[in-house]
Amino acid sequence: MNDLSTSTILLCSAIAIGTFLFWEGVAWFTHKYVMHGFLWTWHKSHHTVHDHALEKNDWFAVVFSIPSIALFIISTTVYPSPYLFAVAVGILCYGLFYLLFHDIIVHQRLKWRPKKRSHYLNRMIHAHYIHHAKHSKEGCEAFGFLYAPKKYNKDNLELRTERQATQ
Repeated sequence: MNDLSTSTILLCSAIAIGTFLFWEGVAWFTHKYVMHGFLWTWHKSHHTVHDHALEKNDWFAVVFSIPSIALFIISTTVYPSPYLFAVAVGILCYGLFYLLFHDIIVHQRLKWRPKKRSHYLNRMIHAHYIHHAKHSKEGCEAFGFLYAPKKYNKDNLELRTERQATQ
């Protein structure tokens, strides 16, 4: 993997971006049918108001990191492949965006938000607030993490500053 051609670098970049975009679909499906399905026992902690630093729902981050970690190991030791490495990078980037958007910006696990927010970022935050308006596994909507349809646009979005208000 030391001598990569320009075409390989471009292809790997496209694979990483494609994997990142695909992973939003994986996350949406998992959120709707697994987290709000048979693994509600973990995800319920995320829809419950509490002041704990960690919640059972955080196990999903561990589970979602396994494919990326495995692909990094496989693509650098067992079966050296820049293409598998690119998939691992795409999953990692999705995880980092999820952490930044979901855990920090929306749920305020760290007290930081960008002072200037795009309409799209406000739409994403509002969609997630709508999702958390229900504290049960049924009747929720807006299962995406980084994509929200235009129907979630809201002028003058009132941001919630306390973590408990976002749960």
